[in-house]
Amino acid sequence: MEKRIYNFSAGPAILPEEVLKEAQEHLFALPGVGMSVLEISHRSKVFDKIIAEAKEDLKKLLAIDDNYELLFLQGGASLQFSMVPLNLMPPKNKADYIVTGSWSKKAVKEAKRVGTVNIAASTEQENFTRVPKQEEIKLDPDAAYVHFTSNNTIYGTEFHKEPEVGKVPLVCDASSDILHKKIDVNKYALIYAGAQKNMGPSGVTFIIIRKDMLERSQDTLHSMLNYKIHVDNGSLYNTPAVFGVYIINLVAKWLKNLGGLDAMYKINEEKAGLLYKCIDESSGFYKGHALPESRSLMNITFRLNSEDLEKKLISEASAAGFDGLKGHRSVGGLRASIYNAFPKKGVEDLVSFMKDFQKKNG
Repeated sequence: MEKRIYNFSAGPAILPEEVLKEAQEHLFALPGVGMSVLEISHRSKVFDKIIAEAKEDLKKLLAIDDNYELLFLQGGASLQFSMVPLNLMPPKNKADYIVTGSWSKKAVKEAKRVGTVNIAASTEQENFTRVPKQEEIKLDPDAAYVHFTSNNTIYGTEFHKEPEVGKVPLVCDASSDILHKKIDVNKYALIYAGAQKNMGPSGVTFIIIRKDMLERSQDTLHSMLNYKIHVDNGSLYNTPAVFGVYIINLVAKWLKNLGGLDAMYKINEEKAGLLYKCIDESSGFYKGHALPESRSLMNITFRLNSEDLEKKLISEASAAGFDGLKGHRSVGGLRASIYNAFPKKGVEDLVSFMKDFQKKNG
């Protein structure tokens, strides 16, 4: 087997080695089934068991009660940018959006096709170095919902506490920090997340929707865009991403065996703390993008004094087995994505590499 390198990619991202090894072992034929998970029917009892286990384990991890439905859909978070307003905005046809980065801006663009969007808060003028404070968020009490993005992969910022929105339904794009810690799901009307960053491979979108929200899904909607139809069909209205759901099932079990989301959160804090300490103690050689109070535990973004020096670090890091450190094309710089599955040893090794690079180039 080829030696694995450290994968800092923002997504599709690293998966737990235990999950990859189990999937590899059973890829040719699932135990007692005689065929691969890539071949089984989504209508089979085998897959019924896989998807039921995935839902049950995710419910336990996030303490989701019976007031919510869980869906495994396709189209990524980008399709949810449209499905959310199409299903939830009528009949008021207006909603509040908190803008904290590129993905929330894209969500706004699609919502405007459906109704009126109120930008409740935005930190774009500050180049998204932080998330808004509660007192900066100007909400419409009559809005159909409030939408925010919990973690911003490109800019490396994160809400450490969800915005307070009163009685207005709260909607969250949690694509890049889902399952990184325990949250109070009862504060949300809907949570959606592309799986490819923190819970599985690309091709699956995980959705938690409060049952009363389904009453807003109108019969006039196209079937594939209607939450109620997908709930009524148990995520099987069309052929789901069977392999993706299978991997999510394995990841959920991996998290349970680890000790659950409280244990995962402690590990995530330790990993991010190591890297932020390295940046903060570099005497300005490394400069973090996000302000300390808004720093992400999942995506650490930083810069050096020149683009040439950044290119040199990326090149030398790649040669040393650290892949995916180049920042997003829209902002440049560097980004280390250290999702749940990223090993602490990998962060320690990167810190050692960065300190050595500073000694040679400082």
